[in-house]
Amino acid sequence: MITSPAWKDRRYAVLGLARSGRATVEALLAAGADVLVWDDRAEAREPYAGRCAIGDPLEADLTGYAGVVVSPGVPLNTHPIKPHADSFGVPVIGDIELFAQARAELPPHKVVGITGTNGKSTTTALVHHILKTAGVPTTMGGNIGLPILEQEPLPDGGVYVLELSSYQIDLTYSLDCDVAVLLNITPDHLDRYDGDFAKYAAAKARLFEMQSASSLAIMTDSVVGSVEDLWLRTTSKKFCLEGTLSGMNEWPSLKGPHNWQNAEAAMAVADALGVKKDRVRDALRTYRGLPHRMERVAEISGVAYVNDSKGTNTAASAPALAAFDNIHWILGGLAKEPGLGECEAELPHVKAAYTIGKAGPDFAALLDGRVPVEQCETLDRAVSAAAAKAEAGDTVLLSPACASFDQYPDFEKRGEHFRALVEALA
Repeated sequence: MITSPAWKDRRYAVLGLARSGRATVEALLAAGADVLVWDDRAEAREPYAGRCAIGDPLEADLTGYAGVVVSPGVPLNTHPIKPHADSFGVPVIGDIELFAQARAELPPHKVVGITGTNGKSTTTALVHHILKTAGVPTTMGGNIGLPILEQEPLPDGGVYVLELSSYQIDLTYSLDCDVAVLLNITPDHLDRYDGDFAKYAAAKARLFEMQSASSLAIMTDSVVGSVEDLWLRTTSKKFCLEGTLSGMNEWPSLKGPHNWQNAEAAMAVADALGVKKDRVRDALRTYRGLPHRMERVAEISGVAYVNDSKGTNTAASAPALAAFDNIHWILGGLAKEPGLGECEAELPHVKAAYTIGKAGPDFAALLDGRVPVEQCETLDRAVSAAAAKAEAGDTVLLSPACASFDQYPDFEKRGEHFRALVEALA
């Protein structure tokens, strides 16, 4: 695991004992810190009995604490932990901030930080794959893979590739990424930012503000206007992607304009890290893609079945629609915004639609008269209906443009259900 002698004999509170919280507690204890832990679930607290103090930091005197470490899921704009910690002058931080503090004791390395509303998981995985293919010691963490503190330190010359949500950036204050990437910004998670898109954009741009003058900031030209003032104020070296990639037929797992942007960003990162272009091209050819992100599940009787369950808003689903023709589109769930958003422009690719979940009736009303639409309510009915109507050359695409929480614990479970339903068709 990754630890720091700077934590020894200092006091920390950890609020939330899911996977990253557990990794944080173990790292702090291994470093000799004095830790107070809390989770509303008794079963989550149980493993720490006798190992550290157990108690709700909201009820604790935090005088002298070095930090309160919270899960990124804790909403700082509404949760009482932030004003409580502030009253004691104690910072509220996340595990990425602890990683930043531990960097000085790690073997010489570089850090790549990747954020954006959409595409950050794919770009993070792609950069990681390129580095592995080139023989560079690397790992990925943050909002993807194992918690970063749970991982073993990389050897000399290693590269940590971090996917960073705005929530994680909000809890981070000293992470100087050698290369930082902002892919795009579209309205999302605005409940965390009091409905203010400018606050959300500023949260993303803070990744650049933490960089030193010797670091590199990469941004796509489509988002410069959203954060132009912040972008211009950063001291890091700046590079703007031009969006010139197209086609990419030789890269089978990178279909669609959104993946051209992801690939261009990954190539820019690799170039900044000194990876040779032929190794980059080899990696792009062998990249397999992420589960639940335009994942080709099967081809049955000439019909392709694609799992894009990670399309949890209209901006995320639109690129998937743009990547295929003759689509039988399965959409719906818990809507994050009204309307079809960026999916409007891609409706010519849709042959028929099948709605599910809480937003199903609203989507059906929006699509009525524009494409054939069936209100299926559940995913199993939607898959059956689409399979019955699809012909050779068509694509059955689950890209819900919605969160999953009305019917599934997360988008992964939704995608796994889709995969099982498709496999049952074969």
